[in-house]
Amino acid sequence: MALAGIELRYLVNRISEDVQDYYVSNIYGISRDSILFKLHHTEKDDIFMMISTSGIWLTGVKIDQIEPNRLQKRLRNDLLRLRLKKIEQVGAERIAYLTFAGFGKEFVMVGEFFGDGNIILCNEEMKILALQHSIDVRHRKLGVGTKYMPPPKNGMDAFDISDESFADLARTDLAAGKWFGRTFGLPKKYVEGVFRLAGANSKTAGSSLSEKEIQSIYSTAKKIIADVAEGRHETTIIRGEKTEVIPVNLGDVDEEKSTASSFMEGLDSVFTEGLVSRGKSMQSSGSEKKITELENQLSEQERAISTVKERSTEITKVANSIYQMISGGISSIEDVSAQKILESCNAKIITEKGKLLVSVSDQKIQINSQAPLHSIASVLFDEAKKQSGATSSIQIAMEKTKHSLDIAKSKAQSGPTIGVSEIRKKNWYERYRWFFTTDGMLAIGGRDAASNSAVVRKHLGKNDRIFHGEIFGSPFFILKNCQDVPASSMNEVANATVCFSRAWREGMYGLSAYWVNPEQVKKSAPSGQFLPKGSFTIEGQRNYVKISSLKLAVGITIQNDGHALTCGPPDTIKKNSICYAIIEPQGSEMADVAKKIRLEFLKLKEDITKKISIDEFVRALPAGQSQISDVGLGDVHIPEQQDF
Repeated sequence: MALAGIELRYLVNRISEDVQDYYVSNIYGISRDSILFKLHHTEKDDIFMMISTSGIWLTGVKIDQIEPNRLQKRLRNDLLRLRLKKIEQVGAERIAYLTFAGFGKEFVMVGEFFGDGNIILCNEEMKILALQHSIDVRHRKLGVGTKYMPPPKNGMDAFDISDESFADLARTDLAAGKWFGRTFGLPKKYVEGVFRLAGANSKTAGSSLSEKEIQSIYSTAKKIIADVAEGRHETTIIRGEKTEVIPVNLGDVDEEKSTASSFMEGLDSVFTEGLVSRGKSMQSSGSEKKITELENQLSEQERAISTVKERSTEITKVANSIYQMISGGISSIEDVSAQKILESCNAKIITEKGKLLVSVSDQKIQINSQAPLHSIASVLFDEAKKQSGATSSIQIAMEKTKHSLDIAKSKAQSGPTIGVSEIRKKNWYERYRWFFTTDGMLAIGGRDAASNSAVVRKHLGKNDRIFHGEIFGSPFFILKNCQDVPASSMNEVANATVCFSRAWREGMYGLSAYWVNPEQVKKSAPSGQFLPKGSFTIEGQRNYVKISSLKLAVGITIQNDGHALTCGPPDTIKKNSICYAIIEPQGSEMADVAKKIRLEFLKLKEDITKKISIDEFVRALPAGQSQISDVGLGDVHIPEQQDF
C-alpha cells in the first residue's frame, strides 16, 4: 500500500511528539529500500522507527536483514548519536523532512513516499550527500552534489480545502471523482469513500451534480481529512486485491476487513507483512538459483572426472606403445618408425621453445630425446598416474557439492523463513545500569551525566540508600527500598559503584565507595557555587565500603516474558542469570569483548542469545577495556523445551 498525504500528516505529528529529545543509537538496513532507526532517550523506553520508500512509522518488531541497504553505512557515519530534532511534511505532499542535529552538525533526511519512493540524505544547506537512487527527468534532477528540490506541486493542498476550491467542480465535464482526486491529490480509496459517504456518484460529470451533492462532498471530504490528520481514527485493515490500512470509516466495502487498535499498529502490521513476504520471495528465488548453480557445478565436476580418466588412459596407451617400439628394435623416440607408432595412438613428437614434447590429445609432456625408451615410457606412466590421482581431489569436491545441494534442497522444501522478533517492552530501570542483589533488591545506577542526574532526581526515595565512589567520574547507584538491608547487598552495590567508575578504565584497585541516606543528598549547589550536570552535594557522615577487587559479570536474565542483559557483581549475576561471563579490567575494547561474550553465550544457550543484539552486549559493559576470566551457566535453569 501507498501512504496518502493526509495520513503522512498524522504520522509526522504523532512521531514528532513521541521522539522529542531522542537520539539515534543504531541504524539497521532491513532491505534495499527500508531502514530501521533505534532511537534512545536517557529516561524513556527506546523507540524503533522504520523509514522506507513506502512510508515512515513506529514499529514494535525487528526484522532480520533481508538484503543490504546501500545507505546504511553512510547514515551510520553521519547520524549516529545525533538528536532527531524535528520531522516536517512538505504541505500535503507525500514528502517528509527529518532533521538530525548535534556536535555542531546538522543533516536532513528526505523521505519521498510516492512512485518508486526515495530516501535522500542532505546537509543543512540541502545539498545531497547520498540517496537511494538518482533521478534525471524533465522537471528535476537529483544526484549526489546537487541541491535537493521537491517535485513541482501538482493540484491544491488537501488541508486548504474550501467552498471556493470546489467552485470548479460544478463547471467541469470530468467525472467528479476524477476531478476530486486530481485536484486534491487524494488516492482512490479516499475518493471513493468520500463519494460513498456523501451519497454521490463519483462517475457523474461534475457539471451534472446538484448544489446539494457538491456541498455534501465538500463537508464529507473536509471531515475525513481532518479526522485522518488529527488522529480521530477507527482503523480498519482491508484485504482485497491489495491490502490497505484505513484510519477512518469510508463506508461499507466488499473486501475482507479486520480492525486494528491504532492506525500506527495497523501500518506496522501491513508494512511488516509486505517486507517479510518480499524477503521470502527473494529467499525462494535465491534458493532455486543456488540449487541450479550447485547442480551445474556437480555436472562440471562429473565431466572433469571423466576427462581426467580419458587422459590417463590415453597417456598409458602411449607409454605401452613405447615398449612395442623396444620389442621392435627401435632405439630412439625420434625414429621414423617410432613416429608412426605414436600416430597410431593419436600422439606425436613436437618441439616448443627448444624443448621436445610428447603431445597426447591436449596434453604436452616434456621428454629427453636422448634418454632410453624405457625411461621415456616411465615418464609417461608417471604422468598417467598423476592424472589418475587428480580424480580423488575432484571426488572430494563432488562430495562437498552434493552435501551443499542436499542442504539447499532441504531448505527449499521447508520453505523460506525471515526472522521477525517482537521488540520487548523494557522495564523502567533497564534504561540505567541495573541488577538485583543476592537478596533480591533492585540497584540502579547512571550511565552518564544525564542518567546520573535522572537516577537521583527521579528515583531516589526515602527508603533508599545512595552510593558514590571515592573518585571523580563515579556514577551514583541507588539501592531501592532497603530498610533493614543485609550487608551483602550493601557490599554488592558498593562494588558495582566502583567498578562502573573511572577506576575500571584505568585499572585502579583498592578504592572505596560510600553510601548516605536520601536526605543527605542536596540537588542544588550551595549559594555562589556551581554543580556540573549529574553532580550533587553530599552533607553529613559518609559510610565507606572498601573494594579490594575489580570484577563484574554479564548475565542473561528473564524479564517480562523475554530476556535481558544485566551487569553487576559476579555472585548476584550468577544467582539471577541463565548464563554469565565474569570480566576484569584491561584486555580488549568493548565491542570485541561484547562479541566474545555473545559467542560464548551462543554455545551455552543459542535460542535465547541469538535474540539479543550485539548492541545490548556492548551497552551492558563498563566503559574501557575488559577481559573474560570465566563463563558458565547460572543458577536460573530453564527446561530445554520451554520457549520464551
